[in-house]
Amino acid sequence: MTDDVRASGLSDEERLAQLGYTQVLARRMSAFSNYAVSFTIISVLSGCLTLYLFGMNTGGPAVITWGWVAVGLMTLFVGLSMAEICSAYPTSAGLYFWAHRLAPPRSAAAWAWFTGWFNVLGQVAVTAGIDFGAASFLGAYLNLQFDFEVTPGRTVLLFAAILLLHGLLNTFGVRIVAILNSVSVWWHVLGVAVIVGALALVPDHHQSASFVFTKFVNNTGWSSGTYVVLLGLLMAQYTFTGYDASAHMTEETHDASTAGPKGIVRSIWTSWIAGFVLLLGFTFAIQSYDKELQSPTGAPPAQILLDALGASAGKLLLLVVIGAQLFCGMASVTANSRMIYAFSRDGALPFSRVWHTVSPRTRTPVAAVWLAAIGALALGLPYLINVTAYAAVTSIAVIGLYIAYVIPTLLRVRRGGTFERGPWHLGRWSQPIGVISVAWVVVITVLFMLPQVSPVTWETFNYAPVAVLVVLGFAATWWLASARHWFLNPDHERTRIREAALPQAPGSARAGETPSGAPEPADP
Repeated sequence: MTDDVRASGLSDEERLAQLGYTQVLARRMSAFSNYAVSFTIISVLSGCLTLYLFGMNTGGPAVITWGWVAVGLMTLFVGLSMAEICSAYPTSAGLYFWAHRLAPPRSAAAWAWFTGWFNVLGQVAVTAGIDFGAASFLGAYLNLQFDFEVTPGRTVLLFAAILLLHGLLNTFGVRIVAILNSVSVWWHVLGVAVIVGALALVPDHHQSASFVFTKFVNNTGWSSGTYVVLLGLLMAQYTFTGYDASAHMTEETHDASTAGPKGIVRSIWTSWIAGFVLLLGFTFAIQSYDKELQSPTGAPPAQILLDALGASAGKLLLLVVIGAQLFCGMASVTANSRMIYAFSRDGALPFSRVWHTVSPRTRTPVAAVWLAAIGALALGLPYLINVTAYAAVTSIAVIGLYIAYVIPTLLRVRRGGTFERGPWHLGRWSQPIGVISVAWVVVITVLFMLPQVSPVTWETFNYAPVAVLVVLGFAATWWLASARHWFLNPDHERTRIREAALPQAPGSARAGETPSGAPEPADP
C-alpha cells in the first residue's frame, strides 16, 4: 500500500469540482470519524451475534471460527481493491460513479446504472438486517426482564420503532449522530473486551479447544457437509458489509482522498480481529449446546451470557450488545441516505427530485433518510410469514452490496496500467488483489442465492433471488425504456443544469449544483 502526496495539491472542494460536483454537504468529518462510520456499520456485536443462531445450525463452532478467519481475509482483499478506487474518486456517489469513470465510454452509463441499483438494494437490505437483529435482541432482553412474549408481530413492531428512532436521529440530531459514531468505536472495542473478559474469567465450565475449532453441526436438513460449510459462511460475510460507507461519506470528510480509503481498510482489519476474539469468547463459554440452541429468547448469545455469567451480569452485558446494534443501525441509515442522495442527484431513482433535496438547516438529505428507513421496513415484513426471512435479508444485503463492490474492481482490472491512481494505492499488488476480489464475489453471489434449509417450502424459501431479480428487472426495464437516453448523458445534463438555475423550492439541492452527469469520458 502506498500513500503518496497528491502533486496538484488540490483541496477537497477543488477535487470534488474536478469530478463534476459542487460542494453541497457540510464537510465536518475527520479521518477517524470516517473510519468510525464503517467500523460501526460492520459492528461485530451486531453481525456476529444476530446470525450466531444461523451459524450454530449451519456448520456449528468449526464453521463459525474458521469461516470468520477465511471470510475476513477475502473481505480484506475486496476492501483493498475498493479503497484504491475510492482514493482516485472521493465522492459520495461512490461505487456507481467509479464504474462510470472506469468503464468504456459507450457502456459507461449502463455499468454505472446497474452498479448503483445493486448498491441501493444492498444498502437498504443491510439496514434492514442490522435493525431487525437489534429488534430481536431487544425482544430477548424484554422477555428476560419483563416476561415480554416474543412473537413475529411484536418483533416487527420493535423493528419499526428502531427504524423510526434512527430516522429521527438522522433528521434532527445530525451533530449528535456524528458524536455517537465516534463513541460507537470505543463502545464496540470496550464492549468486546468486557464481554470476552467476563466470559473467560467467570464461568466454571468452558468448552474444549477441540469443540471450538473442530465440532461440526448440521441442522439444515441437507446431507452434504461441504454445502453446509459454504452456507455457513453467510454469518461472517454478512458481518463484513457496509464499509463502503467510508466512500459515501467522503464529501463530508477532510482529506477525503486518503481518509476514505484508510477508513475502508482499517474498518475491515480491526473488525476482523475484534470479531475473532468475540466469537471465541462466546463459543468457549457455551454451557449446553442444545439448551443455547433452543433458547426461549430466540437469541443464543443472550442465553450464553445468562448461563455463563448469571442473570444480572448477563442482562447487563446484553444491554451492551443492544447498544452496539443501535449504534450500527443509526450509522447504516446515515450511509444509506447518502447513497440514495447521490444516486437521485443523477436522476436514477423514481421521484429523484424529492430524494436529493437537502435540509437548509442541517445540510443533510432528510428525504433520503426516510426512504432508507421505509425501504428497510418493507424488506423485514416477510418475517411475519417466513421463518427464514432474516437469513434471506442478510443474503440480499451481501449479494447486492458485493456485486456493487466488485463491478468497479472488475473494470479497474480491465483498465490495467491506464488507471489513474489517487494518492492511496496498492502499487504492483493492484492487479492480483483485484482478480482475487472478483473471483470471491462471484462465488458468494451464487452461494447465498441457494436454499438454506431442506425441505424447501414457502415457509423456508430463501427469497433473496426473488428480491434481486425484481430490482434487476425493474432497473433493466427502466434502462431500456428511458434511462439509457439521459442517465449521465452530458447533453441531457447541460439542460438540467440550466433548469437548476431557475428559482427552486426552499431546501432543494439542485440550485447551483453541478451534477455528475458530465464527467470526462473514460478511456477504453
